[in-house]
Amino acid sequence: METKAKLLLAEDDENLGIAKGFDTDLFGDGELAYTGFKKNEYNICVLDIMMPKKDGISLARDIRLINQNVPIIFLSAKNLKEDVLEGFRTGADDYITKPFSMEELIFRIEAILRRTTQEANSTGGEQNVFKLGRFTFDPRKQILTNEEKDEQVKLTTKESELLRLLCNNANKVLERNFALKTIWIDDNYFNARSMDVYITKLRKHLKEETSVEIINVHGKGYKLIV
Repeated sequence: METKAKLLLAEDDENLGIAKGFDTDLFGDGELAYTGFKKNEYNICVLDIMMPKKDGISLARDIRLINQNVPIIFLSAKNLKEDVLEGFRTGADDYITKPFSMEELIFRIEAILRRTTQEANSTGGEQNVFKLGRFTFDPRKQILTNEEKDEQVKLTTKESELLRLLCNNANKVLERNFALKTIWIDDNYFNARSMDVYITKLRKHLKEETSVEIINVHGKGYKLIV
């Protein structure tokens, strides 16, 4: 018998039930959701941004201090660029604005769960470790190591996925739409801005290595120069 994915739903609208197909824990405010997250293990978190006691952005930050990798989807009545970007900066995997159909939400949850499950089970012939100047990158462990300083950075899932695509296409153009559809499923405006945020994060991680650079290729995408 197939085990249902464990889902944390932080939403003060009790009419939003996603129990079908998932083992769902519903919390009506951010503080209850945070307490629940600390007590249980979840495959994915769906967080409403506007919640009593603790908003979704603050909750996501707290969750990321405990778990860097659990997928997070934000729900919001806002679609302002600043709110969307702030959501992605906290490590969101997706951002859905209200009103939305339940079918769309379930589709996005299932798409993210499929992707994360495939990555966890992947043992294919893909290169195990990439060498980037003084850095080595292990995509399976999601760890970037500065060999000279013997320092490690645990990358988020999105950072690791994006760096892996760049490494697999080193010194070639990584097309923007290909990266978006591979990692974010959808190449819409908000996901494109999210990818820009993660490119900036990767540049900061790699800034000490002058022989490695992620450049913008106008109208096409990005190129990892090694």
